[in-house]
Amino acid sequence: MENPLLDKSLHFAARIVRLCQYLQKEKKEAVISKQILRSGTSIGANANEAAYGVSQADFIAKLQISLKETAETEYWLRLLILTEYIEKNLGESMLEDCLEIKRILISSLNTAKRNQKNDKGR
Repeated sequence: MENPLLDKSLHFAARIVRLCQYLQKEKKEAVISKQILRSGTSIGANANEAAYGVSQADFIAKLQISLKETAETEYWLRLLILTEYIEKNLGESMLEDCLEIKRILISSLNTAKRNQKNDKGR
């Protein structure tokens, strides 16, 4: 079964890993690259864990963590663009991927919360 969130977050994590390799080798940048590596790969890890949640509350909690990591990654990408550590085109492409994942997460969370509320009302 295809899951757009899991697919997109995995491919995004691979882009983040390659970005960090570039930042460390070419730009000799270690601090921000470690931060974005942690947050950017955590998005998909938490989304994947949510897919195997033991309850609706667990599912929601993991997606909320994933959303927080997405927001942090968005911040680091914007900083890398502003400081010109990465080219604007690359940064904007990665930022668009990040924002697309963010939209999917928000939609999934809203649906899950609505379902949870409906289940409690029964």
